[in-house]
Amino acid sequence: MSVTTNPRNGMGAYSATRLHAPGQLTKATLFLLLGTLFAIVNCRWSEASDRTIQAASVSSDEAVQSGNSSEPNSKPAEHGLSAKAVEIARPFGFPITNSMLVSWVVAIGLIVLAQAATRDMKQVPAGLQNFVEWLIEGLYKFMEGIIGPHLAQRTFWFFATIFIFVLSANWVGLIPGVGSIGWGNSTDHGFVIGQPLFRGANADVNMTLAMALVFFAMWIIWSFREVGPLGFLKELFAPKGDTTGALKVLMVVVFFAAGCLEVVSILFRPISLSFRLYGNIFAGENLLEAMSKLVPGFGWLVPIPFYFLELLMGLVQALVFTLLTAVFTMLMCQHEEEGSAAAHV
Repeated sequence: MSVTTNPRNGMGAYSATRLHAPGQLTKATLFLLLGTLFAIVNCRWSEASDRTIQAASVSSDEAVQSGNSSEPNSKPAEHGLSAKAVEIARPFGFPITNSMLVSWVVAIGLIVLAQAATRDMKQVPAGLQNFVEWLIEGLYKFMEGIIGPHLAQRTFWFFATIFIFVLSANWVGLIPGVGSIGWGNSTDHGFVIGQPLFRGANADVNMTLAMALVFFAMWIIWSFREVGPLGFLKELFAPKGDTTGALKVLMVVVFFAAGCLEVVSILFRPISLSFRLYGNIFAGENLLEAMSKLVPGFGWLVPIPFYFLELLMGLVQALVFTLLTAVFTMLMCQHEEEGSAAAHV
């Protein structure tokens, strides 16, 4: 049932947020696409270091081979999912990796879904509109219960987009063909894909780091908007509670030291967020690949139970990323009276 017909006070903002959420998801998905530019910059920065590492590796291999020229090199080459995305094209000097391609497909799919669901809005939703409204309503109530109605109204568009985008990217990465279609060569152990056309978007640390940095920028904006620059500094360094005399001086020193540690923690949040998501998704894809090669002739059967595990893991990681970013925002942006009220709930 649609909530838009409810005329009570307070429901209008919620209804407007919910009904316009697909359109906001479109804008936010485009905003996340800008984050993939970080992967392009990172790709350019890493070219010089890659050449240096390759040159050092070649020199080391030549030295080892010259020292052990009498011993034949019979060790088979090890194959697996590379730790970084593979560049598959460079039109006009614009590097495109296989993980960027998947992230663009996911983002375009979400944009098309949002536009299709909101093209012909009806008072009594049905079909795709009903599904999208159910999803947005459920997410809104969930986020409202965590960060409060005020912050939910301001930040829901971002957290809903993060959750839907991360979940969609995780599940799209499990579609057969992602990682198994591409360019390769025949070996003694069979055909080996050396340059896959597709790679899970979140199996690339550039994508997860880009999302974490986008959140970090939005977190600073929301913090300054809610508590102001002075309140931001007071939240970090000012002593809490009512103390007097020497104890107050001691608490000032203690909270200032704790604030310095909190600054270090804040600076490391984008790194922890990005590597947590990247590590779990990358490990899951490696697990599926290992299971597919475990029993020759049954590579299609053995990974099936692990696909269900990865479906659950994709949902869990999307929730973890969204909840951590929401809690980080709430801890800084929640007003003191709201925090005390939430503590008594």
